[in-house]
Amino acid sequence: MIDIDGSYLEGGGQILRTSVALSCVTGKPVRVFSIRANRPQPGLKAQHLQSIKAAAKLCNAKVSGLFLGSEKIEFVPGEIQGGSLSINVGTAGSIGLVLQTLMIPAIHAKKPVELHITGGTDVSWSPSVGFIQHVKLPLLEKMGYSGRLALEKRGYYPKGGGRVAMVIGPGRLGEINLTEQGKP
Repeated sequence: MIDIDGSYLEGGGQILRTSVALSCVTGKPVRVFSIRANRPQPGLKAQHLQSIKAAAKLCNAKVSGLFLGSEKIEFVPGEIQGGSLSINVGTAGSIGLVLQTLMIPAIHAKKPVELHITGGTDVSWSPSVGFIQHVKLPLLEKMGYSGRLALEKRGYYPKGGGRVAMVIGPGRLGEINLTEQGKP
């Protein structure tokens, strides 16, 4: 099991999302402790909880410590599957952050992954669905990524209620060459 200190650098949720995503892809179990330790309210929030639950379903993982406020989880991945996942953050928690956890593992599934996510589409301190749709996805497509993202309804703080649908893969990521400056 790989131990990850969640208080490292900014000590926010990114290290958790990345650790779980890479665990799915590599098949290596992780233990993340001191989750969001540098935040005013440490531990798992709704968007982290739903992201990890969805990643666990995607790769048939066994997870312990999965509850609101938890400051430690253990994630033991299985094989990445395809299929349909419905995720309701239950708040205005960021759909973009949920997608950060799922987009890379999903491309490695044996069959397409269909995601239906409800939450916040445009919330502070998070990548918007527009960013995912118009910046991140086109960049990943240059690496061979196969995904389609549809914004069904916008959702804002404090209620959320936004909806997106995304179909991913299957496929593999290749190399990318970013030595030439793009045009605006």
